[in-house]
Amino acid sequence: MNNEINQKKIVGVGSALVDVLVQLENDQLLDSFNLPKGSMTLVDAALSQQILNSTARLDRSFETGGSAANTIRGIAQLGGLTGFVGKISDDEMGRFFKAEFEKLHITPHLFYSAIPTGKAATLISPDSERTFGTYLGAASELTVGDLPETVFAPYDYLHVEGYLVFNHQLIEGLLKLAKKHGLKISLDLASFNVVEANLDFLKKLIADYVDIVFANEEEARAYTGLEPAAALAQLAGECEIAVVKIGREGSLVRSGSEFVRVETPQVTSIDTTGAGDVYASGFLYGLANNFDLASCGKLGSLLASKVIQTIGAKIPDADWPQLLGEVQRMRG
Repeated sequence: MNNEINQKKIVGVGSALVDVLVQLENDQLLDSFNLPKGSMTLVDAALSQQILNSTARLDRSFETGGSAANTIRGIAQLGGLTGFVGKISDDEMGRFFKAEFEKLHITPHLFYSAIPTGKAATLISPDSERTFGTYLGAASELTVGDLPETVFAPYDYLHVEGYLVFNHQLIEGLLKLAKKHGLKISLDLASFNVVEANLDFLKKLIADYVDIVFANEEEARAYTGLEPAAALAQLAGECEIAVVKIGREGSLVRSGSEFVRVETPQVTSIDTTGAGDVYASGFLYGLANNFDLASCGKLGSLLASKVIQTIGAKIPDADWPQLLGEVQRMRG
């Protein structure tokens, strides 16, 4: 690919999971398992199995998951230069995860645990909202000590999922190591309940290490207590680039004094799983290829609009020719 010489490289760190996508008939199951609708809730192995057993009769499918992993997969599908750091087990789910990433030429920095590969019960409500019951499994055992000192050296950007903030020692160690090698750090706030549970630590993390923040409306409100425009202004004061996504209204982007409002294609949403993750794919791919902020946001919105028209966090293969054509137009 001719542009690879000038293209910056992006590595992601996060939970290497396999998503079990389940189409719910109603929201009663969420209540019975005390899973707040639209949130990500960590569950143990027993509860994870209970959830999957109780939904066994419903339509389901499998795909690689984890927020940062979804973002990196999207960047690779756009033609980006990528790597991914995570922990799996040498089991059926782990082998599935590794093989899927290798097909996309994502450099795997995968470490192994004796406990099972993590999985996320991805429960999709009739209104397309998704709720996660996540068993981290092997992913929970990732430590900074697993990583070679030079693991981040070949890369320019590190993208981290907000779910890792539950492990303060891990995420701070990762960001310190990345900064040592001069990487720009991108953080997706991940879920409003993650923000609420880790607010003080998140504020310190962003102030000390983070260059790019992605948040949706609920996450931005949980972080700042403010509505989107005011939340964006506060976030932009704490980092280099702030993005607040506002659903069908598009997204707001600010870097210093530069402000961009990005419209989003109006489509029928079937499942919002992965919308924020692939928005970050488009945006970060744009940054790595020196696109302006408006084009970064437009590409992110375009990817998000595609993924919400299908079940799961993976954009259908049939949509990629159009998306890649749009990337070429943005290049001029």
